Amino acid sequence: MRALVAQTAAELRLTLRRGESVLLTLAIPVGLLVFFSEVRVLPLPDGVDRPVQYLTPGILALAVMSTAMVSLGIATGFERQYLVLKRLGATPLGRPTLLAAKTLAVLAVEVIQVGVLVGVAAALGWVPGGDPAPAVGAVLLATAAFAGIGLTMAGALRAEVTLAAANGLYLILLLVGGMVFPLSHLPGGLADVARALPSAALSGALHSSLTGGGPGGGVAAWVVLAAWAIGAPLLAAFSFRWE
Repeated sequence: MRALVAQTAAELRLTLRRGESVLLTLAIPVGLLVFFSEVRVLPLPDGVDRPVQYLTPGILALAVMSTAMVSLGIATGFERQYLVLKRLGATPLGRPTLLAAKTLAVLAVEVIQVGVLVGVAAALGWVPGGDPAPAVGAVLLATAAFAGIGLTMAGALRAEVTLAAANGLYLILLLVGGMVFPLSHLPGGLADVARALPSAALSGALHSSLTGGGPGGGVAAWVVLAAWAIGAPLLAAFSFRWE
């Protein structure tokens, strides 16, 4: 347990010290939330009169994706290439404890993100509704799903390729994940594909739980989240190479 706590603290410090990680996990989500809440350039779903009411759940979903998939995947990819993972895995720390520490560090960063984003959203006039308890479950499922995707890339690709792939996937999921642009405004075929992605499923689940029945919620979103939360980590476990 002492080794787990120490390694978790080390992982958290390293994450917060990386300028690109802070930009990705905090600055970009906060910037998008403030800009699109104050500048009305995005279409809104029917029944939503203020941008911040629609944007807040989606930006929270974006924050989870940026930490669990992009930041974790890129950092792990470079640690693997530089043989850091190999050396740590051979120490008394062990590989299971190392993976547990990385997971706890991701969750700690997400707690910080939620606190900052909820505070900014409240200052912009966001009024939450519904039951926030399901949102916690949705975030945990999505964290497992996105971490699995990030680790799959980190364990199978070169670090530079992981960097490009993770950022490219981040942009695609941002655009078609219902985070800032409603799925109802996408072409029919693209919207159907988007609903099968973890980004849209998380966004829909958060809208439903935090606004009392927003767009994209329902049983289907939870089924998609659960499927990705199981399938992506399994794929990462079978394909991951430590060196």
